[in-house]
Amino acid sequence: MSGFQQARVDLGAELRRLREAAHLSGKELAERLGWQASKVSRIENARQTATEDDVVTWGQAVGAAPDTVDDLIERARGLVERHDSWRQRHRSGLAALQEDLRDLEWRTRIIRAFEPGIVIGLLQTAEYARNIFTRVRRLYEATDDIDAAIRVRMQRQEILYDPARSFRFVLPEAVLRYRFAPLDVMRGQMDRLLAVTTLPNVEFGVIPTGALLPTTLVNPFWIYNDSLVGVATKTKEILLRDSEDVAFYAREFEELCAVAAFGEDARRLIVQVIDDYDRQPPS
Repeated sequence: MSGFQQARVDLGAELRRLREAAHLSGKELAERLGWQASKVSRIENARQTATEDDVVTWGQAVGAAPDTVDDLIERARGLVERHDSWRQRHRSGLAALQEDLRDLEWRTRIIRAFEPGIVIGLLQTAEYARNIFTRVRRLYEATDDIDAAIRVRMQRQEILYDPARSFRFVLPEAVLRYRFAPLDVMRGQMDRLLAVTTLPNVEFGVIPTGALLPTTLVNPFWIYNDSLVGVATKTKEILLRDSEDVAFYAREFEELCAVAAFGEDARRLIVQVIDDYDRQPPS
């Protein structure tokens, strides 16, 4: 067993000990945390790496002593720093990663996201998502649980209808035209985006192809409230909590919004893409 895996086993065992000391079953703890019961099992059995946030909420739920929680946070932080590659994370399962994202999103009131390559996950249709997950599985040698991952991704989207939350999404017009799926699936995805633009708590922006760009469009990033930024590269996800880093990406996001089309202007761009798809021969 590698040193990393042993450390993950030890952390999972300690978290289990705390749960049992609080006389909670895995299901009861999951209910307190708003998690799927499977996530508690995966962490305790070292099939998933607990994040710093996971440890904090776990410790609070079981009434652990502050110094115990602080120690576990340091151990979790060290694991995450060693276990941040997409290949390693996807080996825990496509659905498991979607559940982690759902947990984070439900703890967030304001989400801002920029995606330069694909339609943002919270806005994907099931069939578009299937085509994306198929590529992810091949690229990162993920476990074969695409149907389960799609179910969780669709469950994640329920958050869009919570009026207490707000969402701001931006992507380039080119993303609407990138062919990751057959034409009928792409048309359905565009219809989904048209519907999303009517939600009162969602701002959806499209950067027109001819816009003068304020910066390069390289890595996707998500801003959760004003406290955390997730930046994705092809091989790793970087989680940033430093206030200067968060402020940097917040400024970057506003610059992208300044050149994006919103509201009716965004809908016109989407409709134009649908018209272009309709003129293409079936594939």
